[in-house]
Amino acid sequence: MVSGASGMRVVFMGTPVFAVATLDALCDRGHQVALVVAQPDRPVGRGQKFKHQPTKLRALELGIEIFQPLRVTEVKSVDRILKTKPDVIVVVGYGQILSREIFGLPGFGCLNVHASLLPSYRGAAPINWAIARGESVTGVTTMRIGESIDTGDVLLKRGTAISSTESAPELSSRLSVMGAELLLETLDGLATNAIVSQPQNEKNATYAPILKRENGRIDWETSAIDIFNRIRGFAPWPGSYTFFRGKRLNIRWASPVDNVSENSGEIGASGKGLVVGCGNGSGLIIEKVQLEGKNLISADEFTRGYRPMPGEKVGE
Repeated sequence: MVSGASGMRVVFMGTPVFAVATLDALCDRGHQVALVVAQPDRPVGRGQKFKHQPTKLRALELGIEIFQPLRVTEVKSVDRILKTKPDVIVVVGYGQILSREIFGLPGFGCLNVHASLLPSYRGAAPINWAIARGESVTGVTTMRIGESIDTGDVLLKRGTAISSTESAPELSSRLSVMGAELLLETLDGLATNAIVSQPQNEKNATYAPILKRENGRIDWETSAIDIFNRIRGFAPWPGSYTFFRGKRLNIRWASPVDNVSENSGEIGASGKGLVVGCGNGSGLIIEKVQLEGKNLISADEFTRGYRPMPGEKVGE
């Protein structure tokens, strides 16, 4: 085992763009990333062409060996990871549950960088749900991985304010850098016995389940600020959508306002452009939309092209 944080032998397990900053930070600090484990490449888009996972692309650039098992809990997958003999396993958005043989192996443990202030927003989509539910503060946590998802002992936390107009991709970009910095600080602290892990308070636990397409459907009976938060939180997927003349209409950006005359779901005009009535007398000023099968356009272009009739509704 190494005597200090620099020069640790690392198995890095991560898949999305969010994980790349931590992979870079480990290499920049002088750790030996012996293996990058990522989810298998998946077919995407209408053409169903295979696309390399973000961490795989970065590992190729860095010349690091890559391992993409279909199931990481299979014996041959576990054996492949164990043979690397890491000092620490670092997990950032990997996307599969690990077996006890893996998270119980290395001397410094199996550590996870999670994009929330645990025990708040455990689960697959903490950034999205924190914004969608109107939170003003979030952060990153390093923790030890255990048998239950996101329930392990906390090592370090770092918080940050969420801007009132910040979208999920924007916040994710900031938290990825924060998470990378916190992971390096965590490794330093573990190497010098300066960190005492703390169990999570189960009474304060909240959850951020995996996103589904139906999460993006707009309920115009709710307030404009609630809808706006979901537009920010569910970008880019599943997005926030309604229906207009029988076709899906994606609302890409909008702004909430108070005291409009339109009923819930009713389209109207305002000095700022297109408005849709929401719950509690509030409204949403629509700025960018994309009708099913069409290009992204401004609300003005939508109004000129489709000429919504007075009193016409969306969502039906």
